[in-house]
Amino acid sequence: MDIIDMARASGMTVILDGKIGREEYQSVCGSLSALQRFAEAVRHSNASSKGNPIFAAQVAQLQRHLAPQRTAVKVSTAH
Repeated sequence: MDIIDMARASGMTVILDGKIGREEYQSVCGSLSALQRFAEAVRHSNASSKGNPIFAAQVAQLQRHLAPQRTAVKVSTAH
């Protein structure tokens, strides 16, 4: 499961903000409880991400952005 699928599975909405060439820019928004579910999913998946360097990099990027006082996280992904 990629990071966007994890956000959707947590109850968050993923919005395509734009596309330039092959790069897609997306926003993720949702309730604080959805963010908490997402953070838990990221924590649990961190152990299994060791064999997938791309997913591990996405998880690391999110962990840097997640903070208890934040209620929204914006993630850019390239497809």
